[in-house]
Amino acid sequence: MLPSRLKASYEGAGVGRRALAWNAPDSGPTSASLNGLRALRNRSRAATRNDPYGFAAIDRLVSNTIGTGITPKARHKDGAIRSALQELWEDWTEEADAAGHTDFYGLQALICRSMYESGECFVRLRARRMEDGLAVPLQLQVLEPEFVPHDKNEQRGGNVIRAGIEFNAIGQCVAYWMYRSHPGDGALPGAGYNDLVRVPADQVLHIFEPLRTGQLRGVPVLAPVLTRLKSLDEFDDAVLFRQEVANLFAGFIREPAPQDPEVDPVTGQVLVKDIDGFTPMVSLAPGSMQKLLPGEEVEFSDPPDAGNNYTDFMRQQLLGAASGVGLPFELLTGDLREVNDRVIRVVLNEFRRRIEQRQFGLFVPQLCKPTRNAWMDMAVLSGAIHLPDYVRQRRAYQRTRWVPQGWAYIHPVQDVQAKRMEVLCGFTSRSEVALRQGYDAEMIDAETAADNARADRLGLAYDCDARQKKTAKPAKRNDKEEKA
Repeated sequence: MLPSRLKASYEGAGVGRRALAWNAPDSGPTSASLNGLRALRNRSRAATRNDPYGFAAIDRLVSNTIGTGITPKARHKDGAIRSALQELWEDWTEEADAAGHTDFYGLQALICRSMYESGECFVRLRARRMEDGLAVPLQLQVLEPEFVPHDKNEQRGGNVIRAGIEFNAIGQCVAYWMYRSHPGDGALPGAGYNDLVRVPADQVLHIFEPLRTGQLRGVPVLAPVLTRLKSLDEFDDAVLFRQEVANLFAGFIREPAPQDPEVDPVTGQVLVKDIDGFTPMVSLAPGSMQKLLPGEEVEFSDPPDAGNNYTDFMRQQLLGAASGVGLPFELLTGDLREVNDRVIRVVLNEFRRRIEQRQFGLFVPQLCKPTRNAWMDMAVLSGAIHLPDYVRQRRAYQRTRWVPQGWAYIHPVQDVQAKRMEVLCGFTSRSEVALRQGYDAEMIDAETAADNARADRLGLAYDCDARQKKTAKPAKRNDKEEKA
């Protein structure tokens, strides 16, 4: 028979003195992310605008996740089709932005920044008219999360709207409810311009990182460290202000009270003037000499000194902030003291593994693949490209490998030698090595062949030409060299 009261097996589930003030609400994945979401977004954006470490965290995450862009490489067996797809894609990327500010890879960085800073981002696939003159009549419209109100929850026939997202009876997302303009920009002229519009789900991409199963909306990456960054910034400002006050070195002159002081005939108060007939100054400036009125004394406040622990304290707090946003401390602060190449290699390898998880687990399936598929459908429908039997072989045509920008070498000589040995041992291929660096092996081979042909035509020979090494004959040794 079980006792009426069981002791918790885990101390974290206890109800003793140490857990009395532990606030752990019993919230579901959706309610936990929606409660206070507006304040989280606003504070995250404020920290990115005004806090140097908040800005550095978002900026480093975006630059490492996207870099110069996550590019597609078609996997179709026909080389001519791969080449035609690549050429048309490069033409379209320059026209992909509906706002006309950047290209497709610039949009990737903008979407990534919105996801890290605001928690999520919405992208509308906007079909265009043929007369618009685009390479493929499709453009992308990037929208901040406020366009989809997270507080819209209602029943709509057999469907249900939760956090601005409409689901059917079997739980499939069928539509998003969006404002026509950003609600934070205020009311704009035009009837119904700020009303909600139902947009079908096949026209919308929702990019966010779900941290719990069933989560509907994203949370800013700075959420765990916003309070810490705010307190740390206030502490740092207080220390800075104290040092400014401490640098106001000034001297003080005390004078005895005059025997026959001048008295104001109206108020009867004693008038005290300096040697020039003016009232003594009352503000301090570095290097100033301040006169005191008779009987006055100066007493300064004695704020606590940051002391020798200031650097260690700031470092410890920034270590916690870096851990909270998933960044190495060295990347967040730029502090590389006492860090050698072996240590930084271990740190960067762990960080890069997390970034690659987001690249291939979030951005590729949520943004890159749907965009590529919609682009290819529109390209075939508009006649921009001819792909034989596309309807039946659509999956084969759409097979694509997405290649992020390659990681920079930590130790160039050793890294290149290691990759060369991997190829020689058969552990990988030249194509794979090129893809890891963000390059296309077919393009490299074509450029190499063109360089070799041009060099042969001009009668040039370079040490980097592998053909020269194969055809070169070893130099003959004379008898003296052999004896030596």
